[in-house]
Amino acid sequence: MVIFPTLVILLAVAAVLATRSFGMNREYERAVLFRLGRLGTTKGPGWFWLIPFIDRVVKVDQRTVTVALETQEMVTRDGVAVKVSAVLWFHASNPVTAVVAVQRWYDAVVQAAETGMRDAIGQSDLDQLLKERTQVNARLMDMLRHTVDRWGITVDAVEIKDLDIPEQMQRAIAREAEAIREKRARVIKAEGEQDAARTLAAAALAMSAAPGALELRRLQTLTEIGAENNSVVVTMVPTELLEAANRFARGGSDPTN
Repeated sequence: MVIFPTLVILLAVAAVLATRSFGMNREYERAVLFRLGRLGTTKGPGWFWLIPFIDRVVKVDQRTVTVALETQEMVTRDGVAVKVSAVLWFHASNPVTAVVAVQRWYDAVVQAAETGMRDAIGQSDLDQLLKERTQVNARLMDMLRHTVDRWGITVDAVEIKDLDIPEQMQRAIAREAEAIREKRARVIKAEGEQDAARTLAAAALAMSAAPGALELRRLQTLTEIGAENNSVVVTMVPTELLEAANRFARGGSDPTN
């Protein structure tokens, strides 16, 4: 009768040891092994065996983590207060270093990203944030990568998502954009007038070289005027008068000769 309870206890102890003697990792997980407190080999995906009560493992998820950083109020290099939010993508590339080198590596990376974003915004002007956001993202990426590399973490990307500027600064930017567009319109109009003047000068030179071109142009103008005003214009110019004017233009002293 005493053997039965003892057998039950032994079976229970064996079951507990069996459950503690193996583990399982998914494809994206790695288990960092500690044997009696010392770092051991990293266990890959699938089944792995453990020594009960001697081995301890810390699992690390190697999938890319997406974190929306909290909106922070910062001051740019030119003294403008802005509110900036960003998105961060990172993953644990070295599970051993992520476990050994830093405590709670996830929170550490997020804190480093928020601090780096503040530094990157402080080194940039407002115009750079509005027009050259890619360069600001690259600067933030370099600063953050330099910090988290020693933790076994790889930053995949970091991008500024929202940028809120004061309302008075928005009005100033709108006025500046309007002035730039007005300046561009004036330059285009001036260039068009300059091209038109060159064309007219070339046309005048060509007409002066041809004897009857000016008269033909005058007749064409009269025809266009008559068509627009719904009227008939009749004009007659003697040929002798044209020839006399031509000789006078060439330097003749008496137009009747």
